[in-house]
Amino acid sequence: MHTEFAMVGEALGFNQREIHYMWATLAKLSVITGIPAGLLADHDYTEARDTYLAAVKSRCGGTVPKITATPVFGLNALLFHLGRCSAPARRVRPAVREIDWPELAERAPTLAATMRRYLDQLAVSLRPGSVTAIDTTLRFFAGFVTANHGVTTAAAINRTHIEAFKLWVAARPGRGGRSAATNTTIGMRLGHLRGFFARIIEWDYPDVPTRVPVFIGDFPLRTRALPRFLDDAASTKLLAAARNLPDPFDRLAVEMLARTGMRRGELLGLTIDAVVQIGSAFWLRTPIGKLHNDRYIPLHPNLKSLIDNWLADRSSVLRSDLMFCDRGRPIPAQRVDRAVQRAARSAGIGHVHPHQLRHTLATQAINRGMSLEAIAALLGHTSLTMTMVYARIADRTVADEYFAVSEKVEALYDQPRQLPAGDEGHEMRKLRAEMHRRMLGNGYCARPVEMDCHFESICESCTFFVTTVDFKPTLRRQRDDAHTKGQTGREKIFNGLLARLDQEETG
Repeated sequence: MHTEFAMVGEALGFNQREIHYMWATLAKLSVITGIPAGLLADHDYTEARDTYLAAVKSRCGGTVPKITATPVFGLNALLFHLGRCSAPARRVRPAVREIDWPELAERAPTLAATMRRYLDQLAVSLRPGSVTAIDTTLRFFAGFVTANHGVTTAAAINRTHIEAFKLWVAARPGRGGRSAATNTTIGMRLGHLRGFFARIIEWDYPDVPTRVPVFIGDFPLRTRALPRFLDDAASTKLLAAARNLPDPFDRLAVEMLARTGMRRGELLGLTIDAVVQIGSAFWLRTPIGKLHNDRYIPLHPNLKSLIDNWLADRSSVLRSDLMFCDRGRPIPAQRVDRAVQRAARSAGIGHVHPHQLRHTLATQAINRGMSLEAIAALLGHTSLTMTMVYARIADRTVADEYFAVSEKVEALYDQPRQLPAGDEGHEMRKLRAEMHRRMLGNGYCARPVEMDCHFESICESCTFFVTTVDFKPTLRRQRDDAHTKGQTGREKIFNGLLARLDQEETG
């Protein structure tokens, strides 16, 4: 078995030293189970691994040294591709620990049983990530009320405990070391608790409070900031820098996020058969994502070539259907973050996170005339309400419309004052309107005298316009009229014509 073990390990990208350590770890697991390494089944390997890591943790003060954890981590992937154990999970950031369920069961068995029963029900209907977040909130809350208030049942929880928990959550350091939790985090925790109490009361659990102790008024107002996106110049620099990154995965990840608008999780969930041909074009089928839907995205030819090159270098020993694997394991989300950050540093545009590329593509699309319906289909939105946020940040569209309107408004302010409407009779208004009516080729211009017209001197600004000294008095009156009205552009035209006639007279 060692020959096959070493061959598969080398094909997955492990070096000889790493393969040696993994083989030594496998030998230890074989000794624990009393089963030869070549005969270890999936459940034998899992039990022996957990026993081995528990022994190491107890000997090393509650932690597993990296020199031990790394071979075990790689061994799981190697054995999977050898067909000996189940698929390895993607490496994720460890959950925040407040209190473990075994510890809570000792401290408050009734409360722990109620919460665990509730989580088991949620696991049937919610996605694993949502259940994990609610699990964390319940452990936070249970650890707080049992330690600080001596609460051991859900029925004993009242309004005082919720108010104290709100202050405790608000004072805790936020994610990434922030000095305090954000309103979004506080609202999420309170929302989880409100749902917990409302459901266990509705489901007639035996251990319930008399009423839901979390009120709508407890939720802090969320700051609805606009999505952050890159302007066209920064986006161009980022893609140019990404194409020069040394790691092929980094190049492909940044290019795919920027050109498809996929979420990070959707990118990592792509399978090797995600590229499909419909008619003469190639499309990318995204996996079931955040909103429980999948979709097809048009595939740029450059992106199709990059994907083909990536799949051509794929090891033949891989048993996983995922497009992106490294050393036999699914590529973790943090590696996508690092790829985008490397490209951003190389481009000199500051910090950029993967989701900004999704916002950037949507903003670029709406600024270039793509309909909201098409953008919603591209991004996989389930309602146009989600897409409308990009209409608020369409910088070029908003700017063009703003300046077009502002020019018309400013034209009103630049005109000389007219008589108040009450001081001008009906006949005088009629006469003034007729005097300022301008005859056109097929009708009349009814523009009020108060408003400026950018085309009023259109002929005089034409390159084919010819005038003579006989028209100098008229040109002067037109120049003076433009000066009186504050029309600097029109005044400049007539000044130029008069200066040219003066040169002809003197020359």
